[in-house]
Amino acid sequence: MKHLFSITLLSLAGVLTACSTTPTSTTLLDQTRSDYQTARHNPAVTSYASVEIDQAAVLLDKANLAASKRESPEDVDKLAYLAKQKVATANEVAKQKSAEAVVKTADQQRNQIRLNERTNEANLANANALQANAAAQIAQDQTQIAQAETAKLQAQLNDLAAKKTAAGFVITIGDVLFNIDRAELKAEGTMTIQKVGQILLDHPDQNVYVAGFTDSTGSAAHNLELSNRRANSVAAVLSDMGVTRNRVTVHGYGEDQPVADNSTAQNRQLNRRVEITLSSAGGNTVH
Repeated sequence: MKHLFSITLLSLAGVLTACSTTPTSTTLLDQTRSDYQTARHNPAVTSYASVEIDQAAVLLDKANLAASKRESPEDVDKLAYLAKQKVATANEVAKQKSAEAVVKTADQQRNQIRLNERTNEANLANANALQANAAAQIAQDQTQIAQAETAKLQAQLNDLAAKKTAAGFVITIGDVLFNIDRAELKAEGTMTIQKVGQILLDHPDQNVYVAGFTDSTGSAAHNLELSNRRANSVAAVLSDMGVTRNRVTVHGYGEDQPVADNSTAQNRQLNRRVEITLSSAGGNTVH
């Protein structure tokens, strides 16, 4: 444990002196370093959560290394966030085990406390209160983490102009993001799909349903084949990002299910689309 502590301090020093240019620094990384130092000097943490705080040290080393290499603030923050959460876990483990230690001590002293029944009852009540407080604190932290994840997901969906439906959140990829009558995504189309992929990587409980659609121009067989290829192009980008295929369902509908009649060029463009539906709560995509 002392060895890991030394490594962390050396790593932090290396971040500050290793290069002549200023390393990447973020508010989250600075706060994580402060939280780590506070936790490391907490006797309860060193006694009851040494494994967790050592794990936090390893993660913080990675964040410091990324900062020293002047990686992007986003990449640094991803690593700092993991380290910060591990520090929080260490603090909560220490709180809970401290409470359990109080209960154990109370039990060991039970024979002496029995000499005074009221004192015995008061100590038991205090121990139970400590346990309840520790459990309440853990529940509160878990709620805060869940709220933060929900807020992050909502922000990502807003950026993609996602629409909430009974099936889930729907993101529409228009025909302008593909080459004419082709399934290859343009550069801006790929960037949009990568944003969807990042949501799926950030939220592993989410699944996705990719549906391709065309207008009624051309033969039905050609339209069906084109819609399938376009949907699979989207799925391929997600797969390249590391989204496992068991989380992605792909289907081409061809000219079926238009959102407008095909009487005008504008309406036909609306019908040429790929719809990406993120799963509703529970992880099952409705379609």
